[in-house]
Amino acid sequence: MHIDRAHEDTGIDPVISTGSLPDASIVTSLLETAHARYLPVVDGKVADYIPALAAASPDSFGLAIVSAAGTVFTAGDVTTEFSIQSISKPFVFALVCDALGSDIARDRVGVNSTGLPFNSVMATELSDDHTTNPMVNGGAIATTSLVPGDSAEAKWTFIRDGLSAFAGRTLEIDEAVHRSESESNQRNRALARLLESYGHMYFDPLEATDIYTRQCSLLVSTVDLAIMSATLADGGVNPVTGARVVSQETCTRVLAVLATAGLYERTGEWLYDIGLPAKSGVSGGLITVAPGKGGLATFSPPLDDAGNSVRGQLATSFLSHMLGLNLFASAPVA
Repeated sequence: MHIDRAHEDTGIDPVISTGSLPDASIVTSLLETAHARYLPVVDGKVADYIPALAAASPDSFGLAIVSAAGTVFTAGDVTTEFSIQSISKPFVFALVCDALGSDIARDRVGVNSTGLPFNSVMATELSDDHTTNPMVNGGAIATTSLVPGDSAEAKWTFIRDGLSAFAGRTLEIDEAVHRSESESNQRNRALARLLESYGHMYFDPLEATDIYTRQCSLLVSTVDLAIMSATLADGGVNPVTGARVVSQETCTRVLAVLATAGLYERTGEWLYDIGLPAKSGVSGGLITVAPGKGGLATFSPPLDDAGNSVRGQLATSFLSHMLGLNLFASAPVA
C-alpha cells in the first residue's frame, strides 16, 4: 500500500529518534491530528475467514501511546475490546525467552524471517533446519508448546497470567472467538503436525494449537496494547504498574525478531518506511515499539491484502515521523 508522507502541513517539525518523546501537548496534538486525518479512509476489508471477527465495525479507530515513563495518551475509540490475535506472539515469545533462555528459544523455534505469508507451509519445508520464527503461525505454536507447564491448563495459566502482567490487568478470553477459530484452524493443526514430524513441537501438537488459539482469543483494548508495547520499550518493566514482567535481555531479543519478521512478508517495506519493530493482528490491532521512548498501538479492523490494518499503518507512519520514533533517523552531532 502507499504510505502517506504528507507531514509538512501540521506546523510541527519532526524530531529524530534519540532522546525522549516530545512535550505531552505535542504528543496529544499529533495523536488527534492522526485520528482526524485517517478516520475518513475507507480502504481495506474486515477479516471474515474467522466468522466471529466479521462482525467488527469498520468505523472503529483508536490510537494510544504510552511513554516509558507511564504517561497514557489516547485519541478515538480506545476502550472497545477485541481479540489480540497474532499480537500475542511477541509477548508469549518474551515469556518463553525469559523462562528458558533466549538461546534455547532461538534454537528450538528459529528467528529468521521467512519472506512468506504467516500461515505458509513452505516456510517450514524450505528452512534448512525446518524452523521458522515466533511471529508466523507455525513458529508461534512451537513457542506456545515450549511454555512451562506439564499440562495444557498449566501452560494456559502461565500464558494468561503473563500477558495480563504485560497489560497491567487481568485479561479475559472471548469464548465466541475461541470457538469460531477452533472450528476453522485446520491449517494451524497441520502446521503443528508438520513441525512435530521435524522434532520442533515440544508438547502435544493439537493441545498446543488449542492453547495458541486461546491466547489469540484474549480480549484487549488499544490502551492495553500500548501498555504492553511500552513494557517492551521500557526494558521489560510495565511503566504503568511498575512491575517487572520480563528481563531487559529478553526485550532486546524480542524486538530484534519483531523488526525482522513482525509484519510477515511486508516487514522489509515496513522497516524501510517506518523504522520500528511492529506486530499486526487480524482483528485490526497494530503495535509498534520505540525502545526507551514508549509503545504505540492502533485499532482499526479494515485490513489490506497482507492482513494489516490500513488506517493503523497510515497513522503509525505519520506518528513515527512526527514524533521521531524511527530507529534509523538521526542527525549529525554538532
